[in-house]
Amino acid sequence: MSSITRGPKFKLSRRLGLNVCGHPKAMNRAGKGTARSDKKLTPYGQQLLEKQRLRAYYGVSEKQMRIYMKKAQKAKMTTGTAVITTLECRLDNLVYRMGLANSIRQARQMVSHGNIHVNGRKVDIPSYIVSVGDEISLREKYRTNELFKANFEAAALSEYPYLTKDQANFSAVLTRLPEREEVPIEINDALVVEFYSKSSL
Repeated sequence: MSSITRGPKFKLSRRLGLNVCGHPKAMNRAGKGTARSDKKLTPYGQQLLEKQRLRAYYGVSEKQMRIYMKKAQKAKMTTGTAVITTLECRLDNLVYRMGLANSIRQARQMVSHGNIHVNGRKVDIPSYIVSVGDEISLREKYRTNELFKANFEAAALSEYPYLTKDQANFSAVLTRLPEREEVPIEINDALVVEFYSKSSL
């Protein structure tokens, strides 16, 4: 990721008060008063901020968020948990979680460029929803790529209980749906649900 790309992403992270780009230095210059959450917000302002943070973290459009929210309202679990579970199971996000990419943005590029297989078949749609039992893997021709190898090896100790990784084969299986408390994102999803409940989906 170039410094040109990092600048706006770092600035957005500081403004939203959440590391939405995954870079370890993104919040280094975040001081008191730099985040919108440091200011006194109306209830609507708090809901809007949480919605913007969730969208920025997963890198989804407003149109996609409304689709996810509409489906989540019909789920058997709470709406907030359902929407975050769906976002967490996007292919680009799981490529990032398993450690093949150092950011969701990079993971999205890998998927779009056809570098990723699901159950042995190329899938180039970042928003593809991975099902329990699906295997995600790096295409064999890219396993010697130094960047991808370095990313995957560096993430060897980064484990998520819903993913079973195979270091030797650059792959991982989604063994079950993630529990809400296992998803490492500091978002008040109830406020996101409240925001969308006031607008037509």
